[in-house]
Amino acid sequence: MEIERKYLINELPKDLDSYPHDTISQAYICTEPVIRILQNNDSYILTLKSGGLLAREEIEMQLSLKSFLRLSTKTDGNMIEKIRYKIPEAHGYLIELDVFQGIYEGFVMAEIEFPDLESADNYTPPAWFGREVTMDPRFHNSSLSQRTSEQVREFFQVLSES
Repeated sequence: MEIERKYLINELPKDLDSYPHDTISQAYICTEPVIRILQNNDSYILTLKSGGLLAREEIEMQLSLKSFLRLSTKTDGNMIEKIRYKIPEAHGYLIELDVFQGIYEGFVMAEIEFPDLESADNYTPPAWFGREVTMDPRFHNSSLSQRTSEQVREFFQVLSES
């Protein structure tokens, strides 16, 4: 079970480059249900996710590079590219801060996974976090992957107005 909350970011940490980070590329074979392929540095993963916003089932399987490349020809929509920073948080959780690249260059969002719903419900984010977008499906990576160039421009316009 994956239980996570998502937040927009008001201000990046000043020491961002001091945190461990990964280069991630992901694409979607299907968005309902979610079937995703992901490259995290030199690791390749196939992920299956059930429906849901705050909590959902998630299954991950390792792929070979050959399998990843073959499945990448079956994807639909845009490749999502980002640098994911792993920032320890005062409450003992790990902030996964995604700094998007490619067509979403300039977009930044944080995710925090929780062991249970009670922990997620009781969480107070740090001051540098912005608006919570957990329950807004527009901010799921699967939704980001399905936008046309015009819809990406509109997405950035909506972000700048909020």
